[in-house]
Amino acid sequence: MMKIFLYLAFLLVGISTIQAQKKSELIEQNQDLKYKLDSISRMVSTSQRNEKLADQRSNEYQSQVAELQDANATLMKNLNSFAALSSQNSENINKTMAALERKEKQLKGVTDAVSSNDSTAVVLLTNSKQVLGENAKVSVADGSVIISENLDFFFADGIGIKPTDESKTWIENVAKVANANPKSVITIASLNITGEMDIALQQATAIASILIKDYGVNGERIVAVGKDGGLRESLQIKFQPDYKAFYDMAKGDIKN
Repeated sequence: MMKIFLYLAFLLVGISTIQAQKKSELIEQNQDLKYKLDSISRMVSTSQRNEKLADQRSNEYQSQVAELQDANATLMKNLNSFAALSSQNSENINKTMAALERKEKQLKGVTDAVSSNDSTAVVLLTNSKQVLGENAKVSVADGSVIISENLDFFFADGIGIKPTDESKTWIENVAKVANANPKSVITIASLNITGEMDIALQQATAIASILIKDYGVNGERIVAVGKDGGLRESLQIKFQPDYKAFYDMAKGDIKN
């Protein structure tokens, strides 16, 4: 009986010891599982934070991409506008250059015409001296060549309207100068001191008639006038550039 009791006691002690060991192992396993669970929980929490940050960054990136796309669209629009403006400016510059080139040609035409008139005046002056003689009364004023002589050289006492025979040779020489320079406009002016402008005009017309009828000077080039000579009587024949033709030429250039 005692043996059975002792056996049961040992058995109980053994079972208690085994249970104690198993409980200890279970506690240890529970703690280990709890640690692993905490670790996994932290990993999940970290992953969730990272996912949230990733979402935020993704949204930021998408926003930046949208801003960049808008900026790029604006830039392209500005570039297109700049290209169109640049093309228009280039076209305007080309038009301006073409206009300046036309103006330069016009100015060159005017300058050449002025130079030609100056050259013509020099030629007229030289020609007049050669034909009429070095002692002839020839002068230049404002681009015009003026040949003059006393009024009584042409008309008796300076008051008649019929040219003297003595003046015919002088008039013929003037006709030579006129025909040698066909582009000049001729003004014949009789200047008297009596104030009789009708007689002065008749005198100028008489000289013009001889130049036209006797020596073939183109009558369309000649203008006859009577003037008040103040204190001096004379007959003046002025050769001047054809200002009307020059004006028409310049006006035509401007229109073009």
